[in-house]
Amino acid sequence: MASDTTLQHSDPSASVSRAMPVWRRLARTRLSGALLLLAMLLLWEISARYWVDSDNWPPFSDVLRALVIERQELFSVFLSSLRLMLTGFILGGLAGVIIGFATGVSTWLRRALTPTLEFLRPLPVPGIVPPLILLLGIDDAMKTVVVAFSTVFPVLINTAQGVRSVDPTLISMARTFRRGKTQTMLSLILPASLPYVFSGFRISIALALIVTVVAEMIAGGEGIGYYLMTMQYAMQPEKMYAGVILLAATGYALNFTFSQAERHLLHWYRAGSTG
Repeated sequence: MASDTTLQHSDPSASVSRAMPVWRRLARTRLSGALLLLAMLLLWEISARYWVDSDNWPPFSDVLRALVIERQELFSVFLSSLRLMLTGFILGGLAGVIIGFATGVSTWLRRALTPTLEFLRPLPVPGIVPPLILLLGIDDAMKTVVVAFSTVFPVLINTAQGVRSVDPTLISMARTFRRGKTQTMLSLILPASLPYVFSGFRISIALALIVTVVAEMIAGGEGIGYYLMTMQYAMQPEKMYAGVILLAATGYALNFTFSQAERHLLHWYRAGSTG
C-alpha cells in the first residue's frame, strides 16, 4: 500500500522529463544557447580559413588576438561611448517618465501633447542628426541629445500605458479614504506602473547603445562608432570585428544587468503574476 501511495503521489512531470531525450532536455536549458553561439563562432573560424578567400573576413582567432592586443585602446574609446550613452539614456529616461506620468494622469495634457509626440516619434535618428549638427555642432552635446531623443519615446509610451492601466476602483478607494493626489500617486499609481516603466527602460537601453554608435559614425571624432569606421577605412578588419564583438558583449551585459535589477526591484510583481 505504501508503494502504491508513493506511485500515486509521484510527480508526472519528473517522469516525463526523465523519459525525454537528452538533446530535448538540453534544448530547454541556457546551455543550449551557449553551445549554439560556440558553434556559430566555430563556423566563422572554419569558413574564414577554408571557404572564404577574402582579407575582409578574418578568422575568429585573429579577431580575438586583436581584441587582446588592442584592449587598452578599445577600452578607452568604449568608455567614452558608454559615458555618452548613459548620459543620454538617463536624460531621455527621466523625461520619458515625467511626460508619461503627466499624460497618463491628465486627459487634457495627453490630448494637447499627443499630436506633437506622434509627429516627432517616427523621425529616424539619421534624419535629425544634420539639423542638430547645425544647432549644437559635432561635440558630445549633439550626440547626447540624439541618444536622449531615441530613449524618451519607449519610456514615455510605456509609462503612460502603465498609469492608465491602474484599476479605477483602486483610485476611487484611495479617494474614499481621503488620500491626497500626491499620496495616491506615490503609494498607488507609481508602484502599479513600475513594471511598464522598466519595460520601457529595457527597450530604450538597447536603442541608446545603437544610436550612440550611429551618431559617432555620422559625426564622431571619438568613441566606438568612430573607431569602427576608422578601422574599416584603414583596412584592418580584425580590429573592426573586435570592436563589433565588444559591442555585442556590452549589449548583452547591459540587458542582463537590467533584467537582474528588474527582477530584484520588482520581485513583488513577479510573485503576484506567477501566483
